[in-house]
Amino acid sequence: MDDTHRKSSRIIRLTDQEGNPLSDTEVSCEQTKHEFLFGCGAGDAVAAANPGGDAVADAVVKDRFEKWLKIFNFGTTHFYWDRFEPERGKPMTDVLMRGARLLKDHGIPVKGHPLCWHTLAPKWLLEMDEDEILRELLARIERDVTAFRGTIDMWDVINEVVIMPVFDKYDNGITRLCKKIGRFGIVDQVFRKARACNPDAVLLLNDFNMSQSYEILIEGLLDKGVPIDVIGLQSHQHQGYWGREKLEQVLDRFERFGLPIHFTENTFVSGALMPPEIEDLNDHVVDSWPSTPEFEQRQAENIRDMYSVLFAHPLVKGVTQWDFSDGCWLGAPSGVIRADGSIKPAYEMLDRLVNQEWHSSVSAKTNTDGIVELTGYRGEYRISCGDRTGSVSLTAGDSSVIIATVSDR
Repeated sequence: MDDTHRKSSRIIRLTDQEGNPLSDTEVSCEQTKHEFLFGCGAGDAVAAANPGGDAVADAVVKDRFEKWLKIFNFGTTHFYWDRFEPERGKPMTDVLMRGARLLKDHGIPVKGHPLCWHTLAPKWLLEMDEDEILRELLARIERDVTAFRGTIDMWDVINEVVIMPVFDKYDNGITRLCKKIGRFGIVDQVFRKARACNPDAVLLLNDFNMSQSYEILIEGLLDKGVPIDVIGLQSHQHQGYWGREKLEQVLDRFERFGLPIHFTENTFVSGALMPPEIEDLNDHVVDSWPSTPEFEQRQAENIRDMYSVLFAHPLVKGVTQWDFSDGCWLGAPSGVIRADGSIKPAYEMLDRLVNQEWHSSVSAKTNTDGIVELTGYRGEYRISCGDRTGSVSLTAGDSSVIIATVSDR
């Protein structure tokens, strides 16, 4: 599929530290980071940043995180309110901050998920009326977006709002609030608060509901001026791959808004598929859900097909593999490594796509003025000239000459 829109060309003028051009010099340009967001849930980063003191267990976590870093350049950290702040006024800020900073230290941008969701809303909200719940929710957003500003500058601001006011699995404060002020009311409030607390943040609306209801919601919110930066689409495919036709239909429907699209939560299982009659994936409870060689190959092929379609679409800016390891959400074999830490064909497939097929490595020779042209996938590059190195970035829409200085390693 055509992915030329992922590439750019730039003229680079290479100089030494004194500003002299490096004439007639062999140059190697190796991509070190992709502009496209190849994401994954980042629980392993949080665990690695908060060792428990057991040398064996900590070594296992370190190994998993190193495997994570080989493929992914974008991490999602979990801010589920009931788990983040089970006791009112005592959030787990330090724990998540250490995880987010570890990712940032590795050059990995981080997204917080989510600021508002009816599922896993804290039980102590039930003691409040709707006005109090709204004040508490907005205070939570102000506290967390402000505290993590500069470390986390991307947020799933509200999650699954299409079903929020009609959610009836159990009583919770956020559904109560949404029933009172409506979908538009709650989205407007939380987005404007998040924007006020971090004007530079990237703010997502996220949902699993691919029906027309989500389209109508987005259209109305944009007409209202709600500051949505990115449309988030969940794609948990425990009941089987959507297939290229459905995937392209979804893209056709949501591209009309002209906003960037993130596939925020993507899963394929490497075991038996969930029965098709299950409407709420949370209702599928089994004693054991094993991964098998046959289904592991299917999972890898599904990833190859879906990622190829999404990578070819100009509005899609990222895809997040939801589970890194098997046995996480719903106990499903939906990771790219097994529960014992061994890699699966899905991991190898992503490694091949990210680090080989969609990776640029260019060798060239400068002219007498030290000029060389670099064409490749957009992102960051390391330039090597013998024992000297430098760095450049390929971005969209910039045709100016890059002056890159290389220095001794």
